[in-house]
Amino acid sequence: MHAARQRLSAAITPIGSRERLALRSTLARVLAEDVVSPIDVPSHTNSAMDGYALRCADLTRGGTTVLDCVGTALAGGPYTGTAGPGQCVRIMTGAPLPAGTDTVVMQEQVTREGDRVQIDGEHRLGQNVRRAGEDLARGEAVLEAGRRLTAADLGLLGSLGRAELSVYRRPRVAFFSTGDELRSIGEPLGEGDVYDSNRYSLYGMLRRDGVELRDLGVVRDDPQLTREALRDAAAGSDVVITSGGVSVGEADYIKDVLTELGQVDFWKIAMKPGRPLTFGRVGGAWFFGLPGNPVSVMVTYYQFVRPALRRLMGESDTTPLTLPARCTSPLYKRPGRTEFQRGVLSTGPDGTLEVSRTGAQGSGILRSMSLANCFILLPEDSAGAEAGETVTVQPFQGLI
Repeated sequence: MHAARQRLSAAITPIGSRERLALRSTLARVLAEDVVSPIDVPSHTNSAMDGYALRCADLTRGGTTVLDCVGTALAGGPYTGTAGPGQCVRIMTGAPLPAGTDTVVMQEQVTREGDRVQIDGEHRLGQNVRRAGEDLARGEAVLEAGRRLTAADLGLLGSLGRAELSVYRRPRVAFFSTGDELRSIGEPLGEGDVYDSNRYSLYGMLRRDGVELRDLGVVRDDPQLTREALRDAAAGSDVVITSGGVSVGEADYIKDVLTELGQVDFWKIAMKPGRPLTFGRVGGAWFFGLPGNPVSVMVTYYQFVRPALRRLMGESDTTPLTLPARCTSPLYKRPGRTEFQRGVLSTGPDGTLEVSRTGAQGSGILRSMSLANCFILLPEDSAGAEAGETVTVQPFQGLI
């Protein structure tokens, strides 16, 4: 499995095409330029609290200090005078620090009668003051190309006055399901028929990953129809994804047709669920042939397709988050394949992370994914784990 990931990473290179978008349209897009701060943030030294700005040297250590309040400083209306010795200025959060002051005492620590302000307790120089450039200094590197932009990033860029950004183009992805037994929602089910759930799972995962997608429906188990569908899907797409038809059954044509139209780079992966997986090229598009079982589709998507899409988008870090957690019950597994069991991650009574299985782990039990909020990762050489042992989990947060 590790070798397959390495080959995938080595094969795929970022699309590279860029587009310029308004700041609000760049959430979850991948930055295509380095951003350097053109200004100091904050642009002026200001108060971090509502209170009183004063000279720290005027405070009496261990005693009471009485000062004269000579004015008020607001965030949008600064105090334009200078506070002299023995004087202070009423100040609001975000207001520029008045000349002659260097410290802010918050209002809860002050007693005021008229213009006389009494201060007790110990205070330190520069407390409750935000210095100009404290967050970002002019010329400082802010964000690097290859970063997937978050809501916090949008706020950060907004604080710099950036109205537009250069981001990488989103990959264009076409996908379809294969199988004579598949029926669309609304159609009656005959003997042996099932509703096509995989296209809905793929649709949801692809939408979450922010690609441009094209749903080509269901393709019957026929070599010519498969050939036509792959050619259609590859036209104008960066990636083609199919589900089903990649095993070794008599009606599984994806591998043979792909070999005819393009190339196959690897075929079987030592993982469970999801062993039959095809990766290659068809036309000018990358190709992922996912298994037909519903859970296998989702596992192989998250472990292989998603990192590839993020690499295509130009994202610099595609490594998923993993965490240690204590398993609450035994986990059974045979050595030989890496397993992705579905689990529920929670916080135990002692505050540590713990994980439990969602129940039956068959590759056709899609409910095991619906109930789960993480994968439990059991290495290839593992024989499972006893209750109370620490295992590695991969949270769905950020995946789904």
